[in-house]
Amino acid sequence: MTSNFMNIFNSAIDTGNPSKYSPSSSCCASAFYICARRQRHANKQALLPSLLLAGTLTLPPLDRTSLTAFLFISSSSPDEPATMAIGKNKRLTKGKKGSKKKVVDVMTKKEWYDIKAPAYFNQRQVGKTLVTRSSGTKLAADGLRGRVFEVALGDLNGDDNMYRKIRLVCEDVYGRDLLLNFHGMDLTTDKLRSLVKKWQTLIQTFVDIKTSDGYTLRVFCIGFTKKQKNSVRKTAYAQTSQIKAIRAKMRDVIQNESTNCDLKQFVGRLITDEISREIEKSVKSIYPLHNVFLRKVKVLKKPRADTAKLYELHGIIGKKSGKSGKSGSSKPTEFAEPKPLESV
Repeated sequence: MTSNFMNIFNSAIDTGNPSKYSPSSSCCASAFYICARRQRHANKQALLPSLLLAGTLTLPPLDRTSLTAFLFISSSSPDEPATMAIGKNKRLTKGKKGSKKKVVDVMTKKEWYDIKAPAYFNQRQVGKTLVTRSSGTKLAADGLRGRVFEVALGDLNGDDNMYRKIRLVCEDVYGRDLLLNFHGMDLTTDKLRSLVKKWQTLIQTFVDIKTSDGYTLRVFCIGFTKKQKNSVRKTAYAQTSQIKAIRAKMRDVIQNESTNCDLKQFVGRLITDEISREIEKSVKSIYPLHNVFLRKVKVLKKPRADTAKLYELHGIIGKKSGKSGKSGSSKPTEFAEPKPLESV
């Protein structure tokens, strides 16, 4: 609408005959003035009042439509873009949200440590682990103590026993080596699922034991009934009384085999399945079993940390005593005062 009035006003100025385009409505009169304001041309702005004074143009009373158009269009200028008030939007006075941080490689602050298994395993080098190096009061050893590592028994002994998982916990740091100790044992899920079959009874129990060196362990045992030699039956289900008697025998055997031994000896019997074979022999008179396993071992309580025992478990004390024996044979040297420095 405004562009049409602009064309009328410009044509009137160019032809020099504004009376030819006399407005016939109130809308046209206001449009002439609005167009002059928006063009911001001195000659055109001065022309409209002169035309009105000369009587060439007559300005009828403005209606509501022309007055609204006049107030809206004349208040803004096409040359100046619309901007929001700074006070309304607080983000205009601030910079970009968040300053760019320097990208630092995290690995530059890390250190590698060797993971050492106890000496009763064939393969002692388990792997390596990362830790943030010591800085200020924060020591790297504090971040390493208490870490738990889960390793397959086949990797520790170099055999095919990969279904048994051994949990080892870091108890101390010696140089760049983590000294581990036994922390638990478990069977893999696929091994347990493969043992469960139809036509047999699953029997399992648990018992808390205490070793001679002060460790409290919870041992879980599992076993399955099997057919007798001359049995014609398809199934090999045990009665409830037989199941209770077998559970009691399991608990007795585990307690007898572990009470008079320390943790190192118990782990040795655990690895070789010596306790499982003893359970099969003891329950044979009640009902024959097969696939008897100590499926899980938890460490409930530990004695006070003894660094000397841990070093002995890893064979470090023997190395130290060997070095001290060599040094003991040499004669002690007399004290000699150091020479003063010429320059500092």
